[in-house]
Amino acid sequence: MLEYCRLKGYRAPESDEYGWARLCQVLGNFFGGTTSVGIGAYSTDTFMDPGDNGIYIIEGWKIAERIVPYEDFTEQQEYDFDDMLRSFDECMPESERLGDFLDSVEVPVSELKLGDEVWMRNYDGAMIPFPVIGFNDEGRAYVERYDHDGDYSWNSNNYPQGDTCRIKPRR
Repeated sequence: MLEYCRLKGYRAPESDEYGWARLCQVLGNFFGGTTSVGIGAYSTDTFMDPGDNGIYIIEGWKIAERIVPYEDFTEQQEYDFDDMLRSFDECMPESERLGDFLDSVEVPVSELKLGDEVWMRNYDGAMIPFPVIGFNDEGRAYVERYDHDGDYSWNSNNYPQGDTCRIKPRR
């Protein structure tokens, strides 16, 4: 679920309460009904009850530490990770699903090629693929997103940001 929240682009819980809210939303959508879901701030109190699944301390959508419910506890490993991501996605409202984005491949921005379809976040948070259609003088790839008289290189929002990006699998 943490990876799903990261892929959705949600703010991490340590940033502000909206991260917790989005995590609760994904959990509630997935478990539905009246299944017991507990989320709370961690303290260093050694008497915190780890329940039947343990306590997860998270930082930046990663598990930073885990307190297991009992000695010799073994986590189950019977579910495929990608299948779980798809299961979480299916439980989200249709307009909020990641869909085909879950099949994307992470690549260094410096390795983009003409025709690669780069997933970029839209103004409403949805992930949309845009084709790479050129490279500027510094060799940075830009996509066919915001046009200005046939020129797409002018708008900084047409350039994938960061060191890596996600693309549709190459054929």
